[in-house]
Amino acid sequence: METTETRIGHHWSLTLLGMALVIMFAYYGESVLAVLFFAILLSFMLSPVVQALEYLHLPRALAALISVVMLLALLYGVTVASYNQAIIFADNVPKYSQKIRSMLQPFQKDAERLAKTGEAVGEPEPSNVVQVRQVQSWSEVLTHGAGTLTDIVLAASFIPFLAYFLLTWQSHARSATVMLFPLHHRNTAFVTLGLIGKMLQSFIVGNLLIGLLISGVSVALFGLLHVPFFYFVGFLSGFLSLVPYLGIVLAMVPPILVGLGQLEPGDLVVVVFCVVGLHLFALNVLYPKLLGSRLKINPLAVTIALLFWGAVWGAIGLVLAIPITGAIKIVFDHVESMKPYADWLGE
Repeated sequence: METTETRIGHHWSLTLLGMALVIMFAYYGESVLAVLFFAILLSFMLSPVVQALEYLHLPRALAALISVVMLLALLYGVTVASYNQAIIFADNVPKYSQKIRSMLQPFQKDAERLAKTGEAVGEPEPSNVVQVRQVQSWSEVLTHGAGTLTDIVLAASFIPFLAYFLLTWQSHARSATVMLFPLHHRNTAFVTLGLIGKMLQSFIVGNLLIGLLISGVSVALFGLLHVPFFYFVGFLSGFLSLVPYLGIVLAMVPPILVGLGQLEPGDLVVVVFCVVGLHLFALNVLYPKLLGSRLKINPLAVTIALLFWGAVWGAIGLVLAIPITGAIKIVFDHVESMKPYADWLGE
């Protein structure tokens, strides 16, 4: 006769097997799943625009098409503007590099003086052959699955088409998904899907508003500090600040890069403090106000999710980790046997 310990062992064995299968599916299905998730996020971002166009008595298919085309036109404009600014910056690189070399010259002389001192006291010369053990760096992890430029463009080209069909067949897809469940679970499934949709919409709109706010303030501050290309650098720094955990470092790169050789050291320090202050303000004030009511996930769960999805999907995993974890928590909240896991993920 089966004992309680045996049933518990079977339960945990099936749970671990299910988790292993999910991880394998996520790892080997990265290209398909990443495109699908980005299309879902895009469809929720464009859903308010589609609803607004429907109020003007436009058919939903036409409203969805107009929304997707408007977004593609906006992305094209941003890409062209970014490319033009990059060309202008590249033309000024020789001037910047010359000023940077002049700034670093005193440090180089100090380093040479220390090297000569070491030789004078009999310090052995370093060997020209260095054995380096090959390890997987974080840059390799973050670029995992990126593939060639052709693969990226091909995968990205599916996203607007998927988003269009998701917008067009949104009601049908939701109803059909609910019908996949047994009759006594359909109401729970309907409510769960609705909550996931609201969470994703709040996540996208909230991040967009936070990014625009931080970018606007960054442009104003960088303009006052006379940072070169402040209007472009401030916009880029503001949205890079949204990247989970790495945002505070990434947001510093553009203003420091264009500021070296152009700004005084004191002004560069002020720029760094501005970036750090804006990031902390967004993290402690804006995020709780705009996203706290929807994303009720504790910091430990967020950190583990970022580590896991970053290891599985690289940089794409870092972007999608929080909405995926939020959706998983909502599902766990509405499944009786999974509620303890939802409590662990929650605040």
